[in-house]
Amino acid sequence: MSDTTTNPSDNTPDLRDKTPNPALRQLDILVGTWNVTTSDGGQGASDGQVSFEWMEGGFFLIQRFDLGRVRGVEYIGYDEETDTLRSHVFSTTGDLLPYTWQVKDGTLTIWYDTPGSPAYYKGTFTEDGNSYVGAWHWPGGGYEAAGSRA
Repeated sequence: MSDTTTNPSDNTPDLRDKTPNPALRQLDILVGTWNVTTSDGGQGASDGQVSFEWMEGGFFLIQRFDLGRVRGVEYIGYDEETDTLRSHVFSTTGDLLPYTWQVKDGTLTIWYDTPGSPAYYKGTFTEDGNSYVGAWHWPGGGYEAAGSRA
């Protein structure tokens, strides 16, 4: 948990001593630029690129994505209330979407909204961490999605 103290002069949070939660470090494997390919079971494929970088201070990982038909940005940070890595996606389609992220033992899981959601992505990184393969799942559908470092 991040520690913050209160400034006695005006009772506002003193953020000078605040540090990012160590749980954020599980996202380090994502930092960089990735070429991505999606396939929706023979209906078509989409190629694009995503990039991840830490915001100054290290409290948020920023994902920028260009998947051809949709572009956007996502901010991923630690949520103290739920003890999870939560995000918000803002896209050119006008969507504002919440997700929860986890990277554990070489497996990336991204749930729509909260863990246990029936809409989720699950993928596995190669041993060298330079590519991954997996799929988005939701009731009645889904598609494969893979990436490799650019």
